[in-house]
Amino acid sequence: MPKDTSIKSVLIIGSGPIVIGQACEFDYAGSQSARSIREEGIEVILINSNPATIMTDPSMADHIYLKPLTTKSIIEILKEHPQIDAVLPTMGGQTALNLCLEADEKGIWQDFGVRLIGVDVNAINITEDREQFKQLLQKINVPTAPAKTATSYLEGKEIAQEFGFPLVIRPSFTLGGTGAAVVYKKEDFDELLTRGLEASPIHEVLIDKALMGWKEYELELLRDKNDNVVIICSIENMDPMGIHTGDSITVAPAMTLSDTTFQKLRDYAILMMRSIGNFAGGCNVQFAVSPDEKEDIVAIEINPRVSRSSALASKATGYPIAKIASKLALGYNLDELQNQITKSTSALFEPTLDYVIVKIPRWNFDKFEGADRTLGLQMKSVGEVMGIGRSFQEALHKATQSLEIKRNGLGADGKGYKNYEQIIEKLTFASWDRVFVIYDAIAMGIPLSRIHEITKIDMWFLKQYEELYTLEKEISNYKIGNLPKELLLEAKQKGFADRQIAHMMNCLESEVHTLRMDKNINRVFKLVDTCAAEFKAKTPYYYSTFEAEIEKANGERYVDNESIVTEKKKIIVLGSGPNRIGQGIEFDYSCVHGVLAAKECGYETIMINCNPETVSTDFDTADKLYFEPVFWEHIYDIIQHEKPEGVIVQLGGQTALKLAEKLSKYGVKIIGTSFDALDLAEDRGRFSDLLRELHIPFPQFGIAETADEASALADQLDFPLLIRPSYVLGGQGMKIVINKKELEEHVINLLKTIPGNKLLLDHYLAGAIEAEADAICDADGNVYIIGIMEHIEPCGVHSGDSNATLPPFNLGEFVMQQIKDHTKKIARALKTVGLINIQFAIKDDTVYIIEANPRASRTVPFIAKAYGEPYVNYATKVMLGHNKVTDFDFNPQLKGYAIKQPVFSFSKFHNVNKALGPEMKSTGESILFIDDLKDDQFYELYSRRKMYLSK
Repeated sequence: MPKDTSIKSVLIIGSGPIVIGQACEFDYAGSQSARSIREEGIEVILINSNPATIMTDPSMADHIYLKPLTTKSIIEILKEHPQIDAVLPTMGGQTALNLCLEADEKGIWQDFGVRLIGVDVNAINITEDREQFKQLLQKINVPTAPAKTATSYLEGKEIAQEFGFPLVIRPSFTLGGTGAAVVYKKEDFDELLTRGLEASPIHEVLIDKALMGWKEYELELLRDKNDNVVIICSIENMDPMGIHTGDSITVAPAMTLSDTTFQKLRDYAILMMRSIGNFAGGCNVQFAVSPDEKEDIVAIEINPRVSRSSALASKATGYPIAKIASKLALGYNLDELQNQITKSTSALFEPTLDYVIVKIPRWNFDKFEGADRTLGLQMKSVGEVMGIGRSFQEALHKATQSLEIKRNGLGADGKGYKNYEQIIEKLTFASWDRVFVIYDAIAMGIPLSRIHEITKIDMWFLKQYEELYTLEKEISNYKIGNLPKELLLEAKQKGFADRQIAHMMNCLESEVHTLRMDKNINRVFKLVDTCAAEFKAKTPYYYSTFEAEIEKANGERYVDNESIVTEKKKIIVLGSGPNRIGQGIEFDYSCVHGVLAAKECGYETIMINCNPETVSTDFDTADKLYFEPVFWEHIYDIIQHEKPEGVIVQLGGQTALKLAEKLSKYGVKIIGTSFDALDLAEDRGRFSDLLRELHIPFPQFGIAETADEASALADQLDFPLLIRPSYVLGGQGMKIVINKKELEEHVINLLKTIPGNKLLLDHYLAGAIEAEADAICDADGNVYIIGIMEHIEPCGVHSGDSNATLPPFNLGEFVMQQIKDHTKKIARALKTVGLINIQFAIKDDTVYIIEANPRASRTVPFIAKAYGEPYVNYATKVMLGHNKVTDFDFNPQLKGYAIKQPVFSFSKFHNVNKALGPEMKSTGESILFIDDLKDDQFYELYSRRKMYLSK
């Protein structure tokens, strides 16, 4: 059945600001969906309150509403656009589903004659209401864990008495496992039950017998109106049941399943999907399997929407789930659609993988002092990375190298744990770094059987780890001069970095690199093509690996490389790696726009990134995508292979910037602002000399490398002092101290975590107003200020955590003129080519400089959305020397004010200090438009501004 021609206009609901449990995977889904529906000539209207997303870009839909996700906004939009025929709520996570249900209950869809596509209300209700879901599974004979629902404290107590401990409490209608908990002891039950009932919007929890230690699997499905079902991908969690899938290390395809059990899982999944309602679209099903030879199966849950796992499955297989799910919602059948990667086969097929992917979550516990760092049923990670390799070991190594936590992979970097008690504790109470600790445990000689007994991680995975450690031991017997080629090749095939091999043999990374080149052990690039090379793929989506040489009959030896280098001029854009607090989706937004602008200037664009949730790693964003760690060795090998004109580092946040020094040392051209200027802005000593020459005021400061130096400085500078390390993002490690004791404690602590760092001590301007400016500057020194924002909170709250208004709401003409003059002077003095962000503190009508960053900042997407102008596009063209700032017709459109509002995920961390200070804690942001300052919402923000300030 071809598409439903009665649908002419569709409303897509986005997922709002980023919180833990709902990150940028829904920007990826929403953008794909909007493009997919517009290709069909259907009008798309979109609502989302998150300004940092690609999906809210003017080019993405016909009408975009940056409004709060409430039924009030929905009614406003439906009144303005009576032509809307249908609403697609499956692309915006739990937020969109819940909003859609609320609008349905209020009869809004009915009043405006709008129908739901892609899912039906019954399906949402059955899957979200745990009691209904359990009854359905019993009816269709799919096994479930013994469980009962409770809607009151008393009912809960009775169930606990019947089941005994350990138990699992899961609230209905919540996201990312909010309120879910495992109860081991009777004493904890009361508190956790109350918390669970409160977390559920309908005051209902499911209490089930805990299947601790069972293996956990997920399947991603798609179904069309004709009831054709395909299974896109099977995913196995390396961590057993008891840890939320969003916090688990996951592997695709599933590694330790017997074929018969896999077939059973497929049958159950298809049966479940068919029984929850008659809708076309995507679905995610989770199962638990017992870890013995019986392999008993229990169904855990089903999500009738695009999920975090479907973004992962799309990137893992190359099959664009959201794009196809949107077409199915319009009435197409799978056999009428093309496979987007081969462009020659149908979408009614199941992808085959000739590689392995490993996903590792990225946590940010350092931002939540006092948080419980044990992993459990409630999701705590803020982002994730994915590694692709020819084997589990290679993929695992590439994923650990992508995390950016100062590790070079598993082991072999001198940073492992050596203390037996500590290792056992981290294994017993699943810690965020357990993926590394398993390696340390094997290195210490703890037997695999003991590790398995504690962690319940399948022996197959543990044996893979053991092989890695055996190889490390073997290599460390050699020196660089006598290492056999076979061993070096084996180490590279198993994913060890040059840096790790250098550590094993006690030599330099560059020596290992040279040895590799001499022995002709080079990275080769392979395609992700959905069909294990059975058909020719049209999309250039690559990963790297190492292969043994193939010898032809004539004695010629070669390695099979699938990435063909073209004659075109090329530009590489470095991505921003995993999402984390301080560096989120805003930088992905800038990277995508950088890629699109470079395409417009006639370059072939190449993207390097390792974050599976983002639009930048979509296979058709750049001309070529390398899904690789943003890690020196991988990048350098791609540069050697592609020989680009240059590399853009100022769009990918601190991740890309940190690589600038090495790139310039190795003679790779940095596009836009030079490394020297980037370094000058980071080096406080050099930067303040520059400010002195320019006669621009800045707070008094000093630099210390030891606790003694810091103490001596404190006498000159006067308390309160702001302490911060250099080269960090999101205010990591920043603190305001008010006496010598606090100063000493914090300095010693910082030098322990970041050895050899230069610490900056500033005199803290108490009670100052904070503001910031973003500008574009070209090589001739033309500067255009794209926006000046004033923070509502006082100075001392990190700029990412404060509410801010565009334009400023109470800075006088005299102060504004100083900000403009300072911005232009600094941008020119740093020889900025591209974007620059400068932060100011204003006290007694004097504007002081806090810092300058010659790169895309967190606020650029916000300003671009508020003014309706493509600033990153302009800035990239300026960086490439394609245009001057004076070539553009700037015409910002904004009635009234736009307010940037930070969003926090404190609900995931009980007993955490929620006070705000100079270290960033927010996970996302939303945008609010007001006509004037008499608006109640502005007044409320302004009156509360001093409530949360902390040191």
